[in-house]
Amino acid sequence: MLSDIEIARAAKLRPIAEIAAAIGVPASALYPYGPSIAKLEPKYLESLADRPDGKLILVTAISPTPAGEGKTTTTVGLGDALNRIGKKAIICLREPSLGPCFGLKGGAAGGGHAQVVPMDAINLHFTGDFHAMTSAHNLLAAMVDNHVYWGNGLGLDQRRIVWRRALDMNDRALRETVIGLGGPVNGFPREDGFDITVASEVMAAFCLASNLEDLEQRLGRMIVGSTYDKRAVTASDLKAAGAMAVLLKDALKPNLVQTLEGSPAIVHGGPFANIAHGCNSIAATRAGLKLGDYVVTEAGFGADLGAEKFFDIKCRKAGLKPAATVIVATVRALKMHGGVAKDALGVENLPALRAGLANLARHISNMRKFGVPIVVAINRFNADTEMELDFVKAAVGDAFQVKTIVCDHWARGGAGCEDLAHAVAGLADSGPADFRLLYPDTMSLWDKTRTIAREIYGADDIAAGDSVRAQFHDLEAAGWGSLPICVAKTQYSFSDNPALLGAPSGFKPTIREIRLRAGAGFVVVLMGDIRTMPGLPRSPAAERIRLVDGEIEGLF
Repeated sequence: MLSDIEIARAAKLRPIAEIAAAIGVPASALYPYGPSIAKLEPKYLESLADRPDGKLILVTAISPTPAGEGKTTTTVGLGDALNRIGKKAIICLREPSLGPCFGLKGGAAGGGHAQVVPMDAINLHFTGDFHAMTSAHNLLAAMVDNHVYWGNGLGLDQRRIVWRRALDMNDRALRETVIGLGGPVNGFPREDGFDITVASEVMAAFCLASNLEDLEQRLGRMIVGSTYDKRAVTASDLKAAGAMAVLLKDALKPNLVQTLEGSPAIVHGGPFANIAHGCNSIAATRAGLKLGDYVVTEAGFGADLGAEKFFDIKCRKAGLKPAATVIVATVRALKMHGGVAKDALGVENLPALRAGLANLARHISNMRKFGVPIVVAINRFNADTEMELDFVKAAVGDAFQVKTIVCDHWARGGAGCEDLAHAVAGLADSGPADFRLLYPDTMSLWDKTRTIAREIYGADDIAAGDSVRAQFHDLEAAGWGSLPICVAKTQYSFSDNPALLGAPSGFKPTIREIRLRAGAGFVVVLMGDIRTMPGLPRSPAAERIRLVDGEIEGLF
């Protein structure tokens, strides 16, 4: 069996100008990065403003497990399949982070015969967007400490500096640091730390910005700390926003690539959903909606994180109205949620499958609360038995009257996803969805968080210490109460405990900390032991990635 990178390497890629021409983009609107990657010029995209939008399809999933679900693979396969059945579809994905690529998860360009290519470039440096975001983030950090060094004219309280540094790599040793050691010439010692770039507010603002002007304004609103009298200090106060925007000027142009089957794919932005809002850029999604009749996009991790944030943050901010939702599941992952160990997943086990279906059932119920029609996609693995697949289809159909379709896109590409494509197109074409948000802007920040916990996670309530409750109160008093909530928690469970699989209930997630993201326009609520700087696993993928005769091996 060929690996993902071997399949990708064997593909014959079309010149990117041909891919662009197929969706009506002239060569003059491309900024090429080699023969098979190009950025789309914003002025051309702005000229499409009067075109009607295509239909937006969200691909989400059950709670992830080490058994894998294949959400990105399904997104790519569905896009290919829609084009195979005569539709004009564009795929919109997030850019992969180097942290997971060299860590545990691997790349994020799909897999098997449902990939975006060139997968090695996409998974590594690509067009340098993440490097630009990291640089912009750290420029602001440098300007904070430089301001203090040269007299601190704004009266910034060093104990209340909240702007950390960023790095696009898993490095637990950098979670908490001390900087400024070595005497007066090096500045003032203080506690600091690093977040991974995908958790940076620069990343969030970048993905939620509508254009470069909007991005610069968002950058300027970012709060770096407060003064001794507790007045907020922003990037604009430090006169940093302009230079940050300059670093991000080219990065904000969406990236156009292709799938193995030549479908157009826009890959742009990449916040994680367990610690950020988990969606590709608004600029990319809007470009896709103007250029295609259908846009297939994904939201990170399970529907309790990615899909909820896609609806309540991205769609709220951008005024998007999704036409259909696909929930991806696998027999393997459902059995794992039913209590089966990873090394026993290849054995048929209907009782475990029945127990694990509770996880899928909750995600279906949750997604219905947003009013968007649903179809379930079972991403097939070789060890799945017909009895197991039939059991899932019957159980979901009987309990929810939701169509469940077995897909084989990993092995067969778009041909293995045509039934899903017909079902999704039928839902999207059946009329406007009754899309609605989970909570109104006017609800308090505490009640928004509690609504998410109760309605989406299945919790009884939320818990927090006095200092965290005071933070909620202070944000409301400062006028930030209308912002949406971005929960940062484990992706493996509905709860804040990664060991509670399936569909747990009767729990109270604990809020450890909250962080205002004034530039991005949301409030991050950290639950449990979630970290905004991941660590590498015991045996990271980096140990197996190498060059052999000039070709990359070990990247998956």
